[in-house]
Amino acid sequence: MNAARLFTLTAGLLLSLAAIGEAVTSRAMAQSESEAGSQTIHESHAIAMHGEPKYGPDFKHFDYVNPEAPKGGEVRLASVGNFDSFNPFIIKGEAAAGIGNIHQSLMVQSSDEAFTGYCLLCETIIWPDDRSWVEFVLRDDITWHDGRPITVEDVIFSLNILKTEGHPFYRFYYGSVSEVVQTGERRVKFSFAESENRELPLIIGQLTVLPKHYYEEREFGSTSLEPPPGSGPYRVGEFEPGRFVTYERAAEYWGWDHPTMVGRDNFERIRYDYYRDDTIVREALKSGRIDYRVENQAKAWATDYDVPAVRDGRIQKVALENDRPTGMQSWGMNTRREPFTDPLVRRALAYAFDFEWTNQNLFFGQYSRTESYFSNSELASSGLPEGEELEILERYRDRLPPEVFEEPYFAPATDGSGWPRDNLKRAFDLLEQAGWVVRDMRLVKAETGEPFEFEILLASPAFSRIALPFIRNLTRLGIEADVRVVDMPQYIKRVRSFDFDMIVASWGQSDSPGNEQRDFWGSQAAESPGSRNYIGVSDPVIDELIELVISAPSRESLIQRTRALDRALLWGHYVIPQWHIQVDRILYWDKFARPEVTPKQGVQFDAWWVVPEKARELKVPAQSAESGQ
Repeated sequence: MNAARLFTLTAGLLLSLAAIGEAVTSRAMAQSESEAGSQTIHESHAIAMHGEPKYGPDFKHFDYVNPEAPKGGEVRLASVGNFDSFNPFIIKGEAAAGIGNIHQSLMVQSSDEAFTGYCLLCETIIWPDDRSWVEFVLRDDITWHDGRPITVEDVIFSLNILKTEGHPFYRFYYGSVSEVVQTGERRVKFSFAESENRELPLIIGQLTVLPKHYYEEREFGSTSLEPPPGSGPYRVGEFEPGRFVTYERAAEYWGWDHPTMVGRDNFERIRYDYYRDDTIVREALKSGRIDYRVENQAKAWATDYDVPAVRDGRIQKVALENDRPTGMQSWGMNTRREPFTDPLVRRALAYAFDFEWTNQNLFFGQYSRTESYFSNSELASSGLPEGEELEILERYRDRLPPEVFEEPYFAPATDGSGWPRDNLKRAFDLLEQAGWVVRDMRLVKAETGEPFEFEILLASPAFSRIALPFIRNLTRLGIEADVRVVDMPQYIKRVRSFDFDMIVASWGQSDSPGNEQRDFWGSQAAESPGSRNYIGVSDPVIDELIELVISAPSRESLIQRTRALDRALLWGHYVIPQWHIQVDRILYWDKFARPEVTPKQGVQFDAWWVVPEKARELKVPAQSAESGQ
């Protein structure tokens, strides 16, 4: 879910005074030790999922920022669609682009570690060995933009309102919190209903703190265009629904010198202009009406930017490598509906998608085939299971497809000719096993004569050109598939209510998967409208594998358990994997500078800054036209 700025965790190492007679303080951590039964209580500025934080208690800034970056300048960005709300935490409405700039969380995640959270609104985090609870000590200088202090009451209110009236995601994400209580003037303690879940303290660290004094006088679950007071580096400026929204650096922001904020959020003003579709956005970039774009379409990257501003360097076109997991993008089938309830049918349809032809003819060879839900990472399964992964899967051998143990998973491949004869023959064989036959050039259910037909629901017309070759191959199988393109509000409504046959479904992943997997693949989420279990996975084995991932005691164990989950999902044939890329494709007018270091998570645009001299000298068509030059 952008996801937001995630965080990672680190536990400090402390030996008991009773055991050795003296306190031992681990590197780069300020820990305090007390006894709760036989457990050590840790106190620190940061917490990591596994191991120790990279940055110690006295760190000045992250390594991938420029602490001397100048503040100032304006950046103009684009968003597609519309907005009718400044509340991104509910299922209703469409939240304004960039609204996260006004909010902050208890902790912030670094972008050069797997999963470590550093105190932001808190000054200290406290937890026991088993992580069955976590306590935060809030800073004494944090305030809302309206000048009121941020309090423990705000923290408790935020958790409760998000769980009861927020987007369904929050009920899953914070569902393990059994109790939250104030334990001091600036102290708040969260207790958890489950043990062996190392991620829970970090999940609570991600909690966005909301102003109780503002929302308790308003209906939280309703859309609103009244900007709430925030706690972050920006506040809402001018806006016009459907056209634009601006954010201005908050002079009163308390955290400009905080080590996690140094060198970041350098722009004086950020403006998002709204456009109907990406084609218009590209024209806006080329004319200089927006400054920066991350291009997500291979054809556009290859063909749409052969313009003077790119050729002479006024617009920089760069592909920057990253090492972040690319997750899964796919043709997602709604397994709640016939005929997608049958895994044989789902597997058969995968043979009708010709990735090699698509990549060569539509994508200019830019993509790699996705063959894992955790692609581009060490978490991805490959080959045959072995070691701990195999031990885990053996527990479920009688409830998993035999291919899990006998075959490495590979997405169906072709020769790229556009006529995948062998693949379609394999698809026919699988469909016949599932009880489908061809009659009068149509694929029908042998018993009932019901035709095989379904709809691919899209929100972007640009994806139609990719869907149509897929449909051509489905037609060769006798399947009637149609593309339906709807506007974004209708698309969001239908996806949230699971009212579709097939969509382009994607799930981003982090280097440290955990509790969010329940929302992606859990049986409870499959029955909860608004969850991200779009495809309706509902399998007790998957549920148990998710819990094993969540309770992984070490990084190596997390890797093996995630691979087991990955393999079970792949052989369930819930999706037809599409593609991924290991670079960020970026275009920007040459008025920016960026840090020398790019972290493994990729480009961090909030660490860039405007170079005044370059901005003044840059000849931008739209600005020249506006000034009459």
